[in-house]
Amino acid sequence: MEKLTERIVIDPKVMHGKPVIMGTRVPVEIVLGSLAGGMEVKEVCNEYGLKREDVLAAIDYATKIISNEDVILLNA
Repeated sequence: MEKLTERIVIDPKVMHGKPVIMGTRVPVEIVLGSLAGGMEVKEVCNEYGLKREDVLAAIDYATKIISNEDVILLNA
């Protein structure tokens, strides 16, 4: 199991190795998708049994992932 933050882990035995909130089977992508779909942080917490800090950790994880991306524009 790889601990990516205090609350995000990757374990090949849990959810096919997708990043999840530690101690749950809730993938980071579900948390982010719920927020993107218009749910409030409190609603996400209630829906998935998470704490506010878990939701913020998912956002932080995504921020760190995209901050390391290189974008190469191709001429169309």
